Amino acid sequence: MARIEGFKVKNYRTLHDITLGKLFDTQAAKPLEPMTAVIGKNGVGKSTLFDAFGFLSDCLKRGVEEACDSRGRGGFERIRSQGQTGGIEFQIYYREVGNARPITYELAIDLDSSGRPYVKSERLRQRRRGQSKGWPFSFLILNEGKGIAWKGEDEGKQVEKDEDFDLYSLMEKIQKGEAVEESRETELVELDDKRRLGIATLGALKQHPRISAFRRFVEGWYLSYFRPDAARSLPLAGPQEHLNIHGDNLGNVVQFMERDHPRKFQSILDNIATKIPGINKISTERSPDGRLLLRFNDKGFQDPFYAQQMSDGTLKIFAYLLLLEDPSPPPFLCIEEPENGLYHKLLEPLAKEFRDHALRRNGSQVFITTHQPYFVDAFKPEEVWVLEKGDDGFATIKRASEDPIIKNLVSEGLPLGGLWYSDYLDGR
Repeated sequence: MARIEGFKVKNYRTLHDITLGKLFDTQAAKPLEPMTAVIGKNGVGKSTLFDAFGFLSDCLKRGVEEACDSRGRGGFERIRSQGQTGGIEFQIYYREVGNARPITYELAIDLDSSGRPYVKSERLRQRRRGQSKGWPFSFLILNEGKGIAWKGEDEGKQVEKDEDFDLYSLMEKIQKGEAVEESRETELVELDDKRRLGIATLGALKQHPRISAFRRFVEGWYLSYFRPDAARSLPLAGPQEHLNIHGDNLGNVVQFMERDHPRKFQSILDNIATKIPGINKISTERSPDGRLLLRFNDKGFQDPFYAQQMSDGTLKIFAYLLLLEDPSPPPFLCIEEPENGLYHKLLEPLAKEFRDHALRRNGSQVFITTHQPYFVDAFKPEEVWVLEKGDDGFATIKRASEDPIIKNLVSEGLPLGGLWYSDYLDGR
């Protein structure tokens, strides 16, 4: 399963310039863990960091202009860091599998001459086989919608520092409209819509397998905006493989699991029932119009309750546990404040479920924002990042494990959430 080892954001709301984990030019840094929690006070940028992943996902699916306007973002000028004139930039450093050579994706978005957001530049690069240092090889580079894509799996020539092949001179020729010849390894690219990502267009083509792999990776991200009220709805009958962001297709996912994985599904229901307080059995019932209804047998009551009658917390726990049992889980699972509506003694067991899933061979990488110390108690210092607001009003971020005092106190048995509650993690 693919893993993000590092993430950098520039000029996105309060995230003027922050980096989490390891990038291609910061090799001494430690990569992100399989499970990551971001903590901090209200207003420091936790939701903004969560939304940065959502914005990237929306850019791929909808284009940058629509992404700027979606989910109440309010347009490019509202999401660009206040007082800044440069573009919004992102960098993702990830591996497709555990021992694969890391890939870097860089994206810059700015306003064009008409004041509309567009893709200013885009690049995918990866170290060549056997290359342990030096600049990674760029197999996609686009500036102002024009550039070069390398075909197939072979990296071709080493272009970044090669004396007889100057990539930057070639890009200058392309920008000036001068004639440049394609080769067996390369393809000249000119997009007809500079508001669409190059990886969205080229990633659909068979001759660009590595671009396609990155596109599929981002398309597979799951960002949870779970709403219990939405999960209580009775959607039209019809199985759906994955839970959507609001959880209003919970019944459809149940239908899919029962149809395609009947034996495993019943064991999943039995397993989940043991982890939800007060529930001793979960079963299904088909309605006259073909919908599959969830039934919860509450201890002490003979008749079952349906999902529409269950508490917010019970539905939320069920949805998260069902998400973690997905037979083909998303590569990246991002959840904002999963503790909302949950009893505090459920938080550490829930965190353990997330970690167990993240450490599986084919489990998702889990990224969580939280402001609940009881939840943070279940995390290790290497897994926790602390967001704070700097003197200039922009966010700063640090890893809890960077403070030797915190590491020592945790190693002595003190819970990390308790240290946060006691202000050991804020402003030190």
